Amino acid sequence: MIERSLWHPVLDALALVAAAPQPARLLGEDLVLWRDAAGAPQAWADRCPHRGTRLSLGRVIAGAGGSRLECAYHGWQFAPSGHCVSVPALPAFTPPASHSACTHDAREAHGLVWVRLAPEGMAALPAFDADADPALRKVLCGPYDVATSAPRIVENFLDLAHFGFVHEGLLGDSAHVAQADHRIDATPHGFIAGGCRAWQPQSNRLSAQGSEVSYRYELTGAYSATLTKWPQAQHGYRDVIGLFVCPLEAERSRVWFRLAVTDFDSDTEALRAFQHRIFAQDLPVLESQTPKRLPLHGEVHSAADRSSAAYRRFLRERGVSFGVC
Repeated sequence: MIERSLWHPVLDALALVAAAPQPARLLGEDLVLWRDAAGAPQAWADRCPHRGTRLSLGRVIAGAGGSRLECAYHGWQFAPSGHCVSVPALPAFTPPASHSACTHDAREAHGLVWVRLAPEGMAALPAFDADADPALRKVLCGPYDVATSAPRIVENFLDLAHFGFVHEGLLGDSAHVAQADHRIDATPHGFIAGGCRAWQPQSNRLSAQGSEVSYRYELTGAYSATLTKWPQAQHGYRDVIGLFVCPLEAERSRVWFRLAVTDFDSDTEALRAFQHRIFAQDLPVLESQTPKRLPLHGEVHSAADRSSAAYRRFLRERGVSFGVC
């Protein structure tokens, strides 16, 4: 399954504190996340190799050789390598390699902890270049748990034609729903939809009047995308919104939005509240769609679905199977 070779977001990085392991879920598998003595995130199967207890019930302790994850059942201790280094019931015992926990690769980026289940796979995480721009303010929004597949959520994010109906009065107006022609250009990690435009009554939290907004979408991975928007009524203003979806199960997902905005005036909760208001409108539509897995064949399309068609083609060509049918 190619999805195991990809990097996936699993937890807000700020939620992973030094002393407390955290449970997570990815591609139908339970994980435990914790930080080692250097502050690096660790991601393991949430199962002690001894008696199958959830390691997320345990604790992180400081040892002579660095931090260790201790199982709550019998106190077995595991080093960041996953190797068992202590069995309290047998102090003189040296555990063999077979007593190791199952480890996975973990990284921290875009305010999130990312995990790759396959030992070898994609080297690069989905990009969010706006993180490097000091002129933009960064805010993480979420998580949102959604009872649908990750591809359904990504496709909705790439869709302009629903704005005047699902987001009327904010991102769209039912009197201005005609779609301008736009182009799709392939990239090594997905595609770019450029030249998109939409008329919006309120394109962001500080918008005081409706205007035409220029859009640029970029698919950055199987379950991630970035939107850049430039409202004509706000000269010099730019919003960059990253969508990062964790496929918990084939039909259940967790969503984060990474905002990089010109707005340094609004407080953080006001920015999150505006994003929450938008996604709360998408949520019932997403959870109503059937089948919950994105059909790569069988649904009808129009010329307004150019980005959707490009996304489904990308999934077919890459062999992505989790969350599609």
